[in-house]
Amino acid sequence: MIDRRGFAKILVAGAASAGVLPHSVRAASAPKIKNVVMVHGLFADGSCWSEVIARLQPHGLNVTSVQNPLTTLPEAVAAATRVLDRQDGPTVLVGHSFGGMIVTEAGVHPKVRALVYVAARAPDAGEDYPALAAKYPAPPASAGIVFDGDEGRLTEEAFLRDFAGDVPPAKAKVLYAVQEPFHKALLTGKTANAAWRSKPSFYAVSTEDRTINPDLERFMAKRMGAKTIELKSSHLSLISHPDEIARLILNAAS
Repeated sequence: MIDRRGFAKILVAGAASAGVLPHSVRAASAPKIKNVVMVHGLFADGSCWSEVIARLQPHGLNVTSVQNPLTTLPEAVAAATRVLDRQDGPTVLVGHSFGGMIVTEAGVHPKVRALVYVAARAPDAGEDYPALAAKYPAPPASAGIVFDGDEGRLTEEAFLRDFAGDVPPAKAKVLYAVQEPFHKALLTGKTANAAWRSKPSFYAVSTEDRTINPDLERFMAKRMGAKTIELKSSHLSLISHPDEIARLILNAAS
């Protein structure tokens, strides 16, 4: 006999393709906020949110994944702001990895009601994020970044091992194939605002993260007073743990 928990695990595997919503996501409170805007980080594109989007749309949520240009911080914030301008009401703004920089800055938008950080940077206003990160042991992925002129990317070895460590290799190779190179100028930007100081915030820590130090994630989550969950996950919890990430977003929307 299969208990409820086992049955839920079976449902997860085919949820996106079959349109069946996992029990764990169904159990979340009905959302009051109907719009969700998602921002991806480095080494990715907007499609990295697909697993989570498939779990949110059956709740009637209007979900948009921003195609972050990864050129400069002002241009990335502008891209997210244009999407926020198009929303028809209150919105949850979600960021993964470097996308947290954009969420922190663009989150002051009047339509944003709550912020969700997924293994993401969460600087304070004007803070030097590299200096903050330097207080913690360097994550292994840092050594896997290579540059072609001004464009940076992860090597395939580092991507599979340090970025997508708990994603099945075949799927991780597909994600590697669509990673968007970032410009060096992107990393020099500083946020002028810290939206988490004035808006409800939620944070998903990846305890097995090799791209951002997990203790740094915990520090940022605690500093912002975020409702925090911890997942035994690589940096890509949005792909390896989409049920939990979707539930966290639904909580923010509720």
